[in-house]
Amino acid sequence: MIQDHATPEHFARWESHAKTLDQYSLRYIIKDCHKAAAGMRGWNPSREGYYLDQAATYGMELTLRNRTLSAGLRVR
Repeated sequence: MIQDHATPEHFARWESHAKTLDQYSLRYIIKDCHKAAAGMRGWNPSREGYYLDQAATYGMELTLRNRTLSAGLRVR
């Protein structure tokens, strides 16, 4: 059964998966999650939040990686 909200297990799975990806894959997933959330906007707010949570989790991994790079090498 698919739940409309993200559970702690989802966050743990996303965090571990994000650590295995390169920066381009992270950016692709983040963009895809934002598109999915936009598709749910006004129709299913719970699912919209789920995709935004997923985007934020992958985004945190990208942010953590960028902190260790010099300013000229950071990816947005």
